[in-house]
This record gives sequence, C-alpha cells and structure tokens, in this order.
Amino acid sequence: MSEKKKPTIKNDAPVADINVTPMVDVMLVMLIIFMVITPMLQKGVSVDKAKTKNPIAMQNADKEDAVLVSITRNGESFLGTTKLPSDQLPAKVKDLLTNRLDKTVYINSDSRAKYEKVVEVVDNLRTAGVDNIGLLTEQVQEGRKAAPVAAPAAGAGN
Repeated sequence: MSEKKKPTIKNDAPVADINVTPMVDVMLVMLIIFMVITPMLQKGVSVDKAKTKNPIAMQNADKEDAVLVSITRNGESFLGTTKLPSDQLPAKVKDLLTNRLDKTVYINSDSRAKYEKVVEVVDNLRTAGVDNIGLLTEQVQEGRKAAPVAAPAAGAGN
C-alpha cells in the first residue's frame, strides 16, 4: 500500500500587513492620561472671568513664574492656589517680586465678586510696590455665548 503524503505548505514570506493594534492601545492610554491631567494644569483658582469685547492679550500671565492673584465670587483671595487674606498679600507678593525686573501681578477675578474686594486687593498690591496690574478677562464671542479665550486677556492698570 502506498502512503499518500500530504502536501505541506510552507509560507516563509514576511507578513506585509501592519499590526496597528498595539499603536491604538498606546494612543488610547495616552489620550486618557491627557484627559485626566489637563484640568490639573490650570494655574491658580478657577473663577468665572468677566467678559470683554476687545481684550488685550497678555501671554506673560501664562508663564510658570507669573504672579497670579485670584478673587472668588465670595470674596476670598488666593495667591496662586494658596488662600490668603487680602491684608497678607503685600508681604507675600513683595517677597515674590524681589529681584525681578517685571513687577507685574495678574488679577484673576470672578465676574460676580464684589467690586470692593477687587479694589481692596489692588490697593494691597500697590502697597507691596507692584508696578503693573493686569486684569484677566475672557473675550465675548459674537452671536453665541461667551467662551474662554485660549490666551488670557487684560486691561492693564497703573
């Protein structure tokens, strides 16, 4: 009896298809990481800024070493993310501004904060020797609700 040999198929040719599954997995993990981290990168305290039609762009407010004072809706003042009473601001700000050429402080105030609290903070900053004060705002979008501007805008006051 003759034995029939089964034909063996040898396919030593390299696979020409690209396997994208690992790349997609890595990209999804990176997307999730960025979605979680991005809100934490916000500098200072989150406030609902006043809306203006013709803001002046102040890119220096986004710098890491910028001095940012925030005033919340209920009148609390923050230096960066540290809550401080407004009467303690001059000493802390004076320490931060020593040995700096640019003595600009940016005020990030809630649009519903009492005006007297903002004036009190400005007066205390002037006592600390601040040369320029930048008031951060958002630009009003014509035809729809106001949306935040990518770069903070301000009207500088002396």
